[in-house]
Formats: sequence, C-alpha cells, structure tokens
Amino acid sequence: MLTKRLIVCLDVRNGKVTKGVKFKENVDLGDPVEMGSKYYREGVDELVFYDIMASAEKRPIDIAMVRAVARKVFIPFSVGGGIRNLDDMREVLLAGAEKVSVNSLAVQNPDIIRQGARAFGNQCIVLGMDAKKTDLPGLASGYEVFVQGGRKAMGIDAIAWAKQAVTLGAGEICVNSIDADGTKDGYEINLTRMIADAVDVPVIASGGAGTPDHLVDVFKNGGADAGLVASMVHYGTYAIPAIKAGLSAAGIPVRAAI
Repeated sequence: MLTKRLIVCLDVRNGKVTKGVKFKENVDLGDPVEMGSKYYREGVDELVFYDIMASAEKRPIDIAMVRAVARKVFIPFSVGGGIRNLDDMREVLLAGAEKVSVNSLAVQNPDIIRQGARAFGNQCIVLGMDAKKTDLPGLASGYEVFVQGGRKAMGIDAIAWAKQAVTLGAGEICVNSIDADGTKDGYEINLTRMIADAVDVPVIASGGAGTPDHLVDVFKNGGADAGLVASMVHYGTYAIPAIKAGLSAAGIPVRAAI
C-alpha cells in the first residue's frame, strides 16, 4: 500500500479560518497563516486553503495570504476559491502554491481544467467537488454536484463529472460530502469509493472526519489516497502526531510526523 497523505483544510472567510456543519452556521477560528504554520510544524503532509466566499462574491482570491503562507510553510499546499481564469491560476502558483483547486469555475467552464493542465501540468490541477445525496431522476450515482459553497445544485451526476474532469486533465479529485461536512461522524465511504473506482487519479476524501478511525476507514474501505481533516484538529481534539500514530498503529502507511 502506498503512503497515505494527511491533509488539513482551512476554509477562509473574511481573512479568518472558519468552520461550519454541512456548509452552514460557520464560526471563525483564527488566522489562516498562523494555523497553517502550526500544522506544518506538527508534521501534516499537505494543506488546502479555500476562500469559501470568493466565487459567490465574484472576487479574486486573497493573493497576499497565499504569499504569506508560502513564506512560512514548506510542504505542498493548494489554493481554491476565486479562481476565475488561467491568469488567476498562474498568479496563485507564482505566489507559492503547488496546486490550484477549481470547483464552481470548473463546473461552469470545464475547459478551464484542460487549459490549466496544458499550461501547468496535470499535477497542479485539483478538482474540488461538493456533492450531496439526491433522488433526482437521471443521476445514476445518487449524488449531485453543487457549486457556490454548496448553495447551488447543478443537476450533474458526481461520478460522471469526476470522469469528465479527469479526461480534461484534472490530476487529483477532492471529494467533499456536503451531508457529512463538519459532522465528525465519519466520511461518506460510499461516495468516496465510487469515485476512487471510477477514476485513475488520486482521490482525497473530505467531509466528516472526527477520529483517526474515520481516516482508517476511508483509506481501507473508501479507496482514498488522502484524507482531509478540519474540525478534529481546528478544535484541538487531535494533534497531527496523534492522528498519524493512530493510522500507523492500524497498519496505514504514513509519513512520520515531525
């Protein structure tokens, strides 16, 4: 089994890290640069910064924040939210990010994936997908894609969209379950497994992590290559070294924490 990655997600709103449950009732938690630096020092493998309001507010991402993160964090990190075009991707990468995550933009303009992959390489382009269970006719997987921070349903099947994005050039898919987000009750194993089985690029599981056992479950049964965590570390319930120790004890190969 290849080494699995532990990734901390920092949702950013108005310059602060924020966290909610099922994309609602968010509370502010702290400074994204300082929190990202703390997780880096603890030994996390990667970081993800999402400006969760940029797309809905039709404004660019906070590039000053990206530069500030790059000055303090020396592990891969990706940035999403407010990416409007190829120039925005270039600016984020030049500011120090290793990857760009596209979500709403990619759904509305799928060709941006192809453009980004050709310009910067597939490894730089992450598809962020927000999906929710649905009984809408015609969606064979039973999961629907949402955009604008989970506020707008698109009538698109999650599995079909994952396959299309990979064909266009996405080098990784971050699958976020809106139903599980912030609940700390565990990942949406079924959704993660279906997408992992459908594509040949790494899949990041997101939404619902509350204990190290949830990560073990999604690695062993969900087919995930990486697990995204937020609430379980933001609220101090677990530290990165403890999570990695739990994974290692369960037989999951991980990079040792610092």
